[in-house]
Amino acid sequence: MLATVPSAALFGVAGVAVTVEVHVARGLPGFTVVGLPDTSCRESRDRVRAALLTSGFAWPDKRTTVNLAPTSVRKIGSALDLAIAIGVLVASEQLSPAAIEDRAFLGELGLDGTLRHVPGVLPIIEAISAPEIIVPPGSVHEASLVGDRRVLCATDLKELVDALTAEVPWPRPPDEPFDLTVAALPELADVRGHQVARAALEIAAAGGHNLLMVGPPGAGKTMLAHRLSGLLPDLDDGIALEATRVHSAAGVLPPGGLIRRPPWRAPHHGTSAVAMVGGGSQRLRPGEISLAHGGVLFLDELGEFSAVVLDALRQPLEEGVIRIARAETRVEVPADFLLVAAMNPCPCGEGVIPSSCRCTDRALDRYRRRVSGPLLDRFDLRLDVHRPDPRALLHGDGAESTAVVAARVRAVRERARSRGVTSNAGLGGSALERDAPLSAPASDLLQRALESGRLTARGLRRIWRVALTIADLAEHDGPLRAEHVASAFHLRADPAFLLGSSAA
Repeated sequence: MLATVPSAALFGVAGVAVTVEVHVARGLPGFTVVGLPDTSCRESRDRVRAALLTSGFAWPDKRTTVNLAPTSVRKIGSALDLAIAIGVLVASEQLSPAAIEDRAFLGELGLDGTLRHVPGVLPIIEAISAPEIIVPPGSVHEASLVGDRRVLCATDLKELVDALTAEVPWPRPPDEPFDLTVAALPELADVRGHQVARAALEIAAAGGHNLLMVGPPGAGKTMLAHRLSGLLPDLDDGIALEATRVHSAAGVLPPGGLIRRPPWRAPHHGTSAVAMVGGGSQRLRPGEISLAHGGVLFLDELGEFSAVVLDALRQPLEEGVIRIARAETRVEVPADFLLVAAMNPCPCGEGVIPSSCRCTDRALDRYRRRVSGPLLDRFDLRLDVHRPDPRALLHGDGAESTAVVAARVRAVRERARSRGVTSNAGLGGSALERDAPLSAPASDLLQRALESGRLTARGLRRIWRVALTIADLAEHDGPLRAEHVASAFHLRADPAFLLGSSAA
């Protein structure tokens, strides 16, 4: 007998609909899974067999063939276990085909028949067209985020079959979990003696501009960076769903529904290129840049990261996506993030005082070459951060709070939405010229910078966008003035000044 059971599998950060076809017929006893299953998917044979037997069902003593269609897509993971088990029960006539009509099944099976959560439930559910979906109890709330399906659950295989045959009512879904470990955001009012850096932090948050801070150890670079997340507004519905989908596919989705706060990712400088951009040999797992989608990617000690890792950031910084290609697989994963980085001017950190620097010329060259010119050019804001005045640290007046600055940031983001983008950093060439025309003095200032070689064509657009954000924060309407452009130049220090001539 032939049974057909709808399900789906994870492919990158997207789901792919899979039809599980199970054929049980006379012949030498055996169990074969075809349709490009990977090792974990092929091992479902042993999990399904043990689950059926421990749940009190019979294992067919016949030839059983399982086909996972479409056969052109590799099936990875254990999400198809439950669908295969239901297919075996229907094909061996232990369950009526009418009991599974218009229903899809998703979940991993334990050897005792329990249904277990699998990563990527949200994108997997989105790929299923059946009106009812049966999932493990731990997946109910994530599956319910899709919104247009009826989600049912069962604790184990025996309870599921009894519910399908109406012998018992469907189990009540578990209560929605709440994340009670949300940490308080750092307060911007605690920052003293960094007026320029505070202004740059506000501009970066308001306009979505990448920020690089260079300075000696103890200057406050990391402290400033950690206060950026509190200035960012909540994610809108579209980006929140994308970010939730990515975290679900990576298996790191926190409880509490959609991700509303911008994610904060701060990988260690020993992170590999695959961990940063995503990938893997078969299952293409999202990397740090995708987990930061809609939020902030903070790279502390930028000069200690591998040059290969840093240069891999250049394409997603421009396009907002990362394209991962393997021999048999190609996927596109969202990676639209705000890049914030901090680094010392040299390995010893005292390069700001040449007489105190202990680095050799060779060590300096190796350190500076890791951060390439094209990557530096993608930072809209480049700051020279000094250690603050001790008097400001000890006796400085309290600065503006996070809430006050965040309100101005939200207002600028609302202006950007009226222009059709989430932030000013997303404005393209023609849109920038239309929404942010230049006054004659501002245009002359930019032209002189281009003619002198101080500014590249990419840098021109970035300076222009920063000037627009500065004008928006000042609630200025009309053509951008020269002082707006000059302020943007002031916040974009020359790499030769920050790191020495070899970085230019």
